[in-house]
Amino acid sequence: MSDEWTDLGSAEALAERSLQRVEAEAGPIALSCVNGTFGAVHSACNHVGGPLGQGTLAGEYIVCPWHQWKFHRLTGIGEPGYEADAVPAFPVKVENGRVLVNIKAATKRTKAPHEPHPLARAVSRVEGPVRVVGLSTTAMQNEAPRYSGSDHLLESALAAAKAQGCETQLIKLSQLQFRACEGFYSKSARACTWPCSITQMDDKDELTEVYEALVHWADVVLIATPIRWGQASSLYFKMAERLNCVQNQVTTHNRVLIRNKVASFIIVGGQDNVQGVAGQMLGFFAELGFHFPQFPYIAHSRGWSAEDMENNVAAVRDSKELHDGAGHLAIRAVELARRLLATDPAVAVERGGRKAHRLIDTLRPA
Repeated sequence: MSDEWTDLGSAEALAERSLQRVEAEAGPIALSCVNGTFGAVHSACNHVGGPLGQGTLAGEYIVCPWHQWKFHRLTGIGEPGYEADAVPAFPVKVENGRVLVNIKAATKRTKAPHEPHPLARAVSRVEGPVRVVGLSTTAMQNEAPRYSGSDHLLESALAAAKAQGCETQLIKLSQLQFRACEGFYSKSARACTWPCSITQMDDKDELTEVYEALVHWADVVLIATPIRWGQASSLYFKMAERLNCVQNQVTTHNRVLIRNKVASFIIVGGQDNVQGVAGQMLGFFAELGFHFPQFPYIAHSRGWSAEDMENNVAAVRDSKELHDGAGHLAIRAVELARRLLATDPAVAVERGGRKAHRLIDTLRPA
């Protein structure tokens, strides 16, 4: 064997697995074997470095386990339509029962020019009045809308913010078509990207509107939810899981996307557990980096036995106290936002909450 070739091991043993990751002096290699023919490409995917050697085979293509990018197992070239993307491929041969690769004769890694996603731009607040977004998490049929107490109170809160000279925006999750989180984080912390990998791959996913509002536009976020079986709405949790990509930037890049922003909550339920719902929401939005005003939520519940929904509706709809309270909540949030916006934006607390410890790089697949 000359200096040009590296011994990867026994051909008989390596042929037992159709795809695997092996180590070489050039770094990790995705070694494949189909019908006795070996192929060797660099194990790091072009996208965000996913471990190709831990992926799967689809015919002659290696499928990245993180985000399903595909590269030919022999040539390293991307699947049809994406040939401009290629990972390094190594000449490979079998001699004396050993698998050898020529590290020095590797092809070049090539990456097609990809326009960055609009959400990937630097977070920089544009001058102007305080901006307030209301997030409705009530699930309902848009073709047959019904009364929602949490939505009604959210409208009162936004009206109060507008009266304070703020710009306001209302987003109803029920009117957005967006996919549930697909668990990329469970594969690797680095597989959960910003912008969200789903958002990058699916231009029809409409959670972009929420990301844009929370990260780039709003100074104040007012989240309204009904109580469903003692918890916030299913749409709230569907959104929250997709917001993991915002928080995960602290883990993977020490990058805090949410700065000098305020969150407050409106919680309405025919049954109880107001404080349990509020506690989850406060904990989650604190982890994202939001601040809270004094008394950061308002809530209403007539208790466990109040199954007479008509009376629940009337109680919220007709309560001047609740609607005034929603307005005061918005004003408290706006006042805090104004104080935060007056602070030095260069002063920042890094790695707060559960993200205080850095990701251990030795665990990162190449």
